[in-house]
Amino acid sequence: MFDLSNKVALVTGGNGGIGLAMAKALHGAGAIVAIGGRDARKNAEASVLLSLKDGAPALAVVADTTDEHQVAAMVEQVVSRHGRLDIVINNVGTNDRKLPQDYSLAEWNALISINLTTAFLVSQQAYPVMTRNGGKILNVGSMLSLFGSAMSAPYAAAKGGVVQLTKSLAQAWAKDGIQVNALLPGWIDTDLTAGAKVQIPGLHERVLARTPAGRWGRPDDLAGAALFLCSPAADFITGVALPVDGGYSSNG
Repeated sequence: MFDLSNKVALVTGGNGGIGLAMAKALHGAGAIVAIGGRDARKNAEASVLLSLKDGAPALAVVADTTDEHQVAAMVEQVVSRHGRLDIVINNVGTNDRKLPQDYSLAEWNALISINLTTAFLVSQQAYPVMTRNGGKILNVGSMLSLFGSAMSAPYAAAKGGVVQLTKSLAQAWAKDGIQVNALLPGWIDTDLTAGAKVQIPGLHERVLARTPAGRWGRPDDLAGAALFLCSPAADFITGVALPVDGGYSSNG
C-alpha cells in the first residue's frame, strides 16, 4: 500500500528542511524524485541524496516557482526526463515577521505569491500530465492555516488559502483520479522557525507548554504523513488538511 516504485514525484522546495525530509521518504518508498528550488547548490546536494538506482543524481531544476514560465519549464523537464508525473508536493514557502501595519503592498504580494500562488501554478501545470494516470498533490500549509498571527498576517492569510485551494482542487480533479490533500506542520525546528525564536520573545517556552508531545517537531516528523498521503493507501482520501503538530492544534 505504501510502495511508490516507478512513480515520479516532484517536490518544490525539496532541497532542505521539511521538503527534503518528505522527498527522502518518497525516495525510500521507491519513487523517482525530482527537486525544484531556487538554490542551485542546495538542489545539487539534495539530488545526490536522492540518487537514481543506477547511481545518477536525481533531477534538480533551478526554478522560481512564482514565475509561471519557469514552473512550466520545470514540469516539462521532469516529464521529458521520466515520461510521467504521479506526485507533486508543493512545499515552497517563506515568512517575514512584522506587525500588519508595517508591511508594504509589495511585501504582502510577495508573501502571498510564494506561499499560495506557487501551489496553484505548479498544480495547474502538473494537472494535464497527471490526468494520464491519476496522481497525488500534497500542499504544505501551516499551523497558521488554522490560527491568526499578529506578526505574520500575510503568511497566515496565504497558508489559510492553501487549505481552501486544496479543497477546491480536490473537488475539481477527483473525477480525473487525482487526490489533493494538505499537511499542516506545527512548530518544526527549521531555518524558517529559527528566526521566529529570536524575533518572538518566549516563543520557545510557549510552544513547549502548549504541545502535548512536549517538544518542537523535527522535519522527519512530516515524512510518514507525506508518504501516506502520496501513496495508494490514501486513494480514497482527498480534500483533507492534516495537522502534524504533536497535538498543538488540539490543545486550546
